[in-house]
Amino acid sequence: MCWNGSINHPCVCVCVCVGGLAGGIEICITFPTEYVKTQLQLDEKANPPKYRGIGDCVKQTVQHHGVKGLYRGLSSLLYGSIPKSAVRFGMFEYLSNHAKDKSGHLNSTRGLLCGLGAGVMEAVLVVCPMETVKVKFIHDQTSANPRYRGFFHGVREIIREQGNGQGTYQGLTATVLKQGSNQAIRFFVMTSLKNWYKGDDPNKSINPLVTGTFGAIAGAASVFGNTPLDVIKTRMQGLEAHKYKNTWDCALKIMKYEGLAAFYKGTVPRLGRVCLDVAIVFIIYEEVVKVLNVVWKTD
Repeated sequence: MCWNGSINHPCVCVCVCVGGLAGGIEICITFPTEYVKTQLQLDEKANPPKYRGIGDCVKQTVQHHGVKGLYRGLSSLLYGSIPKSAVRFGMFEYLSNHAKDKSGHLNSTRGLLCGLGAGVMEAVLVVCPMETVKVKFIHDQTSANPRYRGFFHGVREIIREQGNGQGTYQGLTATVLKQGSNQAIRFFVMTSLKNWYKGDDPNKSINPLVTGTFGAIAGAASVFGNTPLDVIKTRMQGLEAHKYKNTWDCALKIMKYEGLAAFYKGTVPRLGRVCLDVAIVFIIYEEVVKVLNVVWKTD
């Protein structure tokens, strides 16, 4: 998943930009599933709850806001896709280059640790403010009188009312836990599958379809592994986050009032988006690396 040996800076810059572009394309395609996932996670237990399921959430949104309502909060993810990819893959490459053995091999355990480091870094620098704005935008749409007229107006109002810290770094602990575990699981699974596939031949080429399949499996593993953290993060970044003292208090209240099943709200729509997301990003990333290895030889 990286260049073997030293890396030319032009290669890194091009790879980061292409990864960001891939992320932007993927987000535009799959964002409605992200929107539905977030709405279901924000839908606290009531009698009856606002949404009866995925189909009902989509139906109500389109009825009241049109199809464009399913893309509420998209801009915050689009603006953050390139820097997020830059931090994630840049940090993973940096850490993995120092974690390989003398033969240039990265084992699964070290891949997990490198992924954890990449996830924590992207959470602090990019994901937390990006996700906080996205969740607030989506949550705002459920209000009787939505307040945010667009991305820049919404960000300005959020910072004006809540400050830069609380306004854009709400739920930081939950976000770090979620992103750290996200990338740890994904890179662990991806590294394990690639090592298994290559066997004793580290130079064996991997078909893009195989890479995509491995990416989808890695994405699914991360969804089943850390959706509870994703639910907590979403609640901590919503417009009613003031009800929770901290991340732990949020988890306890969800368990007390809504039960264990509430920690897996939005799993199905998240599964669809994440599997496609990880598959697309890894395919493009790997294929660009192959091209760059020809254009800029590092041996």
